[in-house]
Amino acid sequence: MILAIDIGGTKFAAGLVSAAGEVVAAERAATPRDGGAETLWEMLAGLVEPFSAEVKGVGVGCGGPMAWPEGEVSPLNMPAWRGFPLRARLAERFPSVPVRLHNDAVCLAVAEHWRGAGRGSANMLGMVVSTGVGGGLILGDRLIDGGTGNAGHIGHVVVDPEGPPCGCGGHGCLEAVARGPGLTAWALAQGWKPATYGDAHDAGPYREDREVTARDLARDAAAGDEVAMAAMRRAGTALGVAIASATALCDLDLVTIGGGLSQAGELLFGPLEEALRGHARLDFARRVRVCPAELGQDAGLAGAAALVLAEERYWSAG
Repeated sequence: MILAIDIGGTKFAAGLVSAAGEVVAAERAATPRDGGAETLWEMLAGLVEPFSAEVKGVGVGCGGPMAWPEGEVSPLNMPAWRGFPLRARLAERFPSVPVRLHNDAVCLAVAEHWRGAGRGSANMLGMVVSTGVGGGLILGDRLIDGGTGNAGHIGHVVVDPEGPPCGCGGHGCLEAVARGPGLTAWALAQGWKPATYGDAHDAGPYREDREVTARDLARDAAAGDEVAMAAMRRAGTALGVAIASATALCDLDLVTIGGGLSQAGELLFGPLEEALRGHARLDFARRVRVCPAELGQDAGLAGAAALVLAEERYWSAG
């Protein structure tokens, strides 16, 4: 079995993955909001402890940026970890097995190529559209890392040079336009008043003191709210433009899209397809297909495990 770890700003997950890519056991816990670097590490150590016996390798997906392949991580949404030597700490805990770490969006793309919607595609981009926008690039049936491990980071393709500021310091990046928090902020600025907030068990009238999410936005768009529908068109159009550019550059067969915003369905994919077909005009680019990711909440664990289980395709570093 492979110990797989998926580290994000809202949750940590750990589990065992079989050689067939099946998650056979997993545990999840909310990411600590308080405490320092060691608080995060201690929670992770406790989470992996039940899975530590007879592990043949460790695969990790973690939010970036990071120094790759060394595995020093500085996730933007976990300020307590800045230059934290995550791979080295895990290697100390599991000294006799390979420990491999990559960006969490890369792991999700790997999972879709290995066991999801990308099976059989030699040239694809796997995307995640959620609190951020990231991706992983497969060309020639192999993961492309680039010089620093950041190849495929489509979230920072510029779709509007005069667009909103991005966390990277630029303007008009796809992430700045299409990420969930940015999209809800845009809709609120346009006068959107959410009909409800929260999950079904917690739904109620909108109050300004409650944080709203892209899920609330998608729910209102589905109900016909004009501003919410415009926000989905805004995100879909930006995604289509970015995918058209990536397709022209990389000669892609397929793009898979996962993450929370992808669950909006046709509200997002409709304007995406319209923009894509309007910009991907070359014959070779027209053949690209875009589809929702197939794998659910276990995708990050499966992709992290693939760094070990399918190293000939997904791990190029030492």
